[in-house]
Amino acid sequence: MDLKFNRHRKLLLTTFKMNFLVDEGKMSDRMNERKKGLLFVHLAVFFFGFPGVIGKLLAFSPIQLTWLRVFLASLTLLITIKWQKESFILPRSLDLFLLLASGSLLAFHWTAFFQSVKVSTVAIGLLSYSTFPVFTVFLEPFFLKSGFKKTNIIFALLCVLGVFLMVPEFELTNRIFLGVIWGVLSGLSFSFLAIINRKLSQKFSSLILAFYQDAMATLWLLPLFFWNGTPSKLRLKSIILLILLGVVCTAGAHTLFIRGLKSIEAQTSSLISSLEPVYGIILGYLILKETPDFRTFLGGLLILSSVLAVSILSARYTRKSF
Repeated sequence: MDLKFNRHRKLLLTTFKMNFLVDEGKMSDRMNERKKGLLFVHLAVFFFGFPGVIGKLLAFSPIQLTWLRVFLASLTLLITIKWQKESFILPRSLDLFLLLASGSLLAFHWTAFFQSVKVSTVAIGLLSYSTFPVFTVFLEPFFLKSGFKKTNIIFALLCVLGVFLMVPEFELTNRIFLGVIWGVLSGLSFSFLAIINRKLSQKFSSLILAFYQDAMATLWLLPLFFWNGTPSKLRLKSIILLILLGVVCTAGAHTLFIRGLKSIEAQTSSLISSLEPVYGIILGYLILKETPDFRTFLGGLLILSSVLAVSILSARYTRKSF
């Protein structure tokens, strides 16, 4: 009897140890995947912060910069899609209309952003564009019939106050004021784009959707690109910066971001995305020697704090609704 009991106990202990080792291995794999996901998203957001600096370094017009960016990005995404063997889904009439609209919004968004950076600074362009989540929380209930939280009004007012603080004088001759206007318009257009993407992402994968939108933006801007005049001389430095802009900072960063989202929570990715202007401002300081003044710093702090709060509350509200 004791012999049978001891055998049974040993068998149970062995089974427990094996299950424990398997669970520990699975947990270790999940931890490694999460670390990779965090690294990929941080790298993507870091690359997202680069375009403003590149826009300053290249002597091209905002329209030329945007067209070259979306053209190179769409080519890179096409190669990535073919390499990953993703199948293309032909858009139907309504989807085609939304893709055309999103392509035009993407074209305007990046053109306005580059215009903001050109007339002011990288910090002003990034911080004023970063107001887009505040626009989104007001526009989403209207277009998507989603819930609206009254607390968002407080954060919206703080965000507006932050924008006001950055502007030294409200005159069209003031470059900072012009930069803020273009930056806010860039954020507003991106907000509309994000709402359309909520609809389209239910039917298309992120890579396919990004390719379609970049391709549509390329077509929209093609006449204006030639109207502005094609760049006559492309030096090696300009070619390298353009490849960095279109391939690495757009298509590559987008691919990394999507890959990272598979291993981390949406709220975590939203919080990391809030670092985009921080990375961009640091890069602007290191490469362009642009130092934000106290007004920009204080206004930017209010904007980023409001955006961060809105992102956290939106993520919690979404999680509770499921």
